[in-house]
Amino acid sequence: MPQSQPSLDDVLATVRVVSIPMRVRFRGVTEREVALIEGPAGWGEFGPFLEYAPPEASRWLAAAVEAAWQGWPVPLRDFVPVNATVPAVAPDAVPGVLQRFPGTTTAKVKVAERGQTTDDDVCRVAAVRDAMGPSARVRIDANGAWDVATATDVLRRLAAYDIEYAEQPCASVEELRDLRIALARNGIDIPIAADESIRKAEDPMRVRDLEAADLIVIKAAPLGGVRHALEIVAECGLPAVVSSALDTSVGMAAGVALAAALPQLDHACGLGTVALLDGDVTTDSLTPESGALAVRRIAADPDLLDRFAATTERVQWWRERVGSCWPVMTAS
Repeated sequence: MPQSQPSLDDVLATVRVVSIPMRVRFRGVTEREVALIEGPAGWGEFGPFLEYAPPEASRWLAAAVEAAWQGWPVPLRDFVPVNATVPAVAPDAVPGVLQRFPGTTTAKVKVAERGQTTDDDVCRVAAVRDAMGPSARVRIDANGAWDVATATDVLRRLAAYDIEYAEQPCASVEELRDLRIALARNGIDIPIAADESIRKAEDPMRVRDLEAADLIVIKAAPLGGVRHALEIVAECGLPAVVSSALDTSVGMAAGVALAAALPQLDHACGLGTVALLDGDVTTDSLTPESGALAVRRIAADPDLLDRFAATTERVQWWRERVGSCWPVMTAS
């Protein structure tokens, strides 16, 4: 690594671990645990989901180290538009969720939740469209849950609600390619966005090479930091939407920095999810005003770090996780 990078001991000396409750269950998570580190450039967040092994989690550590020791590229804009995020809630809960995202004119709706039906998805999307009106943009996210035939059928039903795009409707790049062909053949005009096929792939360029998506969804932490994410966007050559991964405001600042540094930003970004947490690590949370986030750094508040501090056992688990990810990160 460059000489400006810290040692493992430097990072471990600053680790603080927090556990923050969620307002609603999201991605199966009811308590969000993350580790925070502090360096000369500020605070960084290391928060890969608990099931991620070191090869994947090490990218999140690289992003945290970049934030704390290097900082981010100069922004090209001062504000970043964001979308509301609607979990897999009942239709009557939709207005309450949307109220947490004042001023937003775009909503991302979670679909294909385990244990729910297509009718549940359609009713939720209909409730969002009804609440936001005809001029709003509504996108869906299936997290790769459908096969091509199911995705085609569901998207045919959802097309009535003027869907901006469908994010990762199928798991594999080949399925996304086949789905785009099936949609075209059936006259279903819904663009396809690749998410997991970019951030979890060994070769994210296969999405471009197989013409499997109309746009890509990128996240700073899973892609190893702001700079590496920008390189992927440049090489891929497709429009990009920046999203988050249930970050605190410290982690969200990296996503905002990524969106602010993109040469082209045509879509609202999924960076408003701090509103889904029932707490934060700063008194000045990075939440949208008039549908946008200001581009700025976030400093963790000592009192809130203490308030949401994880147990001693969990702190040790996260410290060991940093240690196991470190050799993977430094070897890449």
